Amino acid sequence: MSTDTRSAAPRHRPAPAAPRGARTVRRRKSIGNPVAGLGSLIWLVAVLVPLYTLVSASLMRQDEALNGDPLAVPSDPTLENYATVLDSGFAALLGNTAIVAVATVAIVLVLSVPVAYVAVRTRSRLSSLAFRMFLLGVAIPAQAVIVPLYLMIGKLGLYDTLWAIVLPTAAFAMPVAVLVLSGTMRDVSEEMYEAMALDGASPVRMLWQLAVPLSRAGISTVAIFSALQAWNGFLFPLILTQSQENRVLTLGLFNFMAQFGVNIPAVLAAIVLSVVPIFAVYLVARRALVDGLMGVGGK
Repeated sequence: MSTDTRSAAPRHRPAPAAPRGARTVRRRKSIGNPVAGLGSLIWLVAVLVPLYTLVSASLMRQDEALNGDPLAVPSDPTLENYATVLDSGFAALLGNTAIVAVATVAIVLVLSVPVAYVAVRTRSRLSSLAFRMFLLGVAIPAQAVIVPLYLMIGKLGLYDTLWAIVLPTAAFAMPVAVLVLSGTMRDVSEEMYEAMALDGASPVRMLWQLAVPLSRAGISTVAIFSALQAWNGFLFPLILTQSQENRVLTLGLFNFMAQFGVNIPAVLAAIVLSVVPIFAVYLVARRALVDGLMGVGGK
């Protein structure tokens, strides 16, 4: 008796069709988001075109910058504009700005890290009130307190010194610093604190051996933010300093515009030289900056 081998072979059933909603999601993933891509492209062009124009015009000669196309490539690139800026005391301005930025970052970190730790670890009404007072500082603009601040700096004998710039800049950077660091430190699990407490660790030891190492992203964010505030500050140097020896980059650029107002390439060269250092710092620490900002607010 013969058997049919074809009937014994296993039959392959067709796979069930995917739901219509799942197919739509897959199709969208493969296509992407054209609106977001177009918006990103427009944003990229809006950012890169001014940067290109800034660098290109700083390499042009005066007549070419005034009469030529600002988007054109320099026909005869020259570094004379940068030499003119460097010969006008730019190195001293850069040094003063670096001192102000480093001192501001140091003060903000030394003060804001313990304040944020106390705000996170202490449940008392006093610590909660202090944290709210720091947050209130975010809503107070510097222009509103510049007159009493000017009088205080004069009474302290700090007028026309770099400390007159450092102290107010650090004070106005601390509210945001405490907010960022408190959000980062809340991500440290309670079990870690309890384990160190069982080992006999003091609060100070838990701060420096647990909270600070696990909050490196937030600390980097605060450092970059404070450095940017100090580097780009204009109001405090304008009101609280006077002499040429204590001028910083922002005030120096303002004077360059008055001194080389007709020499547009020289002004643009000064702007390029002032942007390069802080832009390099941002490129090095941009990952930590993004991670720290994403951690604001806690879990």
